Amino acid sequence: MPIPEDVTGDEIDKDVRQELQSLPKGLAEDVAKNLVMVARLIDEEPENAYAYSKVALRLASRVAAVREAAGFAAYATQKYSEALAEFRAARRMTGSVELWPVMADCERGLGRPEKALEMAGAPEVHKLDKAGQVEMRLVAAGARRDMDQLDAAIVTLQSPELASNSVQPWTARLRYAYADALLAAGRQGEAREWFAKAVEADRDSSTDASDRLAELDGVEFVDAMTEDGDDDVVVEGEPPVEGKADDQG
Repeated sequence: MPIPEDVTGDEIDKDVRQELQSLPKGLAEDVAKNLVMVARLIDEEPENAYAYSKVALRLASRVAAVREAAGFAAYATQKYSEALAEFRAARRMTGSVELWPVMADCERGLGRPEKALEMAGAPEVHKLDKAGQVEMRLVAAGARRDMDQLDAAIVTLQSPELASNSVQPWTARLRYAYADALLAAGRQGEAREWFAKAVEADRDSSTDASDRLAELDGVEFVDAMTEDGDDDVVVEGEPPVEGKADDQG
């Protein structure tokens, strides 16, 4: 796989770089560059990220960070069995429980929600940090929904983290999942309230909560071609806004 010239390998996390120090220098650099490409592409081009992860895996399969990266790349391409195997390998190497929630989600992906729920009740969950525990709660609620247990999914998401007014990295996703479960259960009014709360917490647009909220409010966005060829966005049901910001003054 080709590596762009601007990728040096120095972009990787310092902890990963430290892990790679067990390798010969040239090999460590090659592995680092492939890991950078995995991180760069995994969201937008997961299949390409997966290809780079396989190169890194071939070069350094005994490095936990490589196994973890390969796991996430496989997970992003819905290769859940392969992802689970890589996550298990990384966990054996490190002894860490950090990957427990995503391992449980792999079980969901493999059509085994009962196994995911079993993992949600395991002692390992108590060793997770707060972010990991919230992630585990999201996975458990998803497993309940897989089993058509909507009420149980809603109850699973009800927690101090959900009720808190403090905005944390997981807040938007937790509120969104709760709103979505409420909507699936036919509780539209409550769902709207929680989608709105998700929007408030979603500072980096990690969810489509604003679109879901607009949909519940009956707002439709339509692209309209103006006479001069510029695209304007028209909100159906509302009058057009007079003037533009750059026309003022």
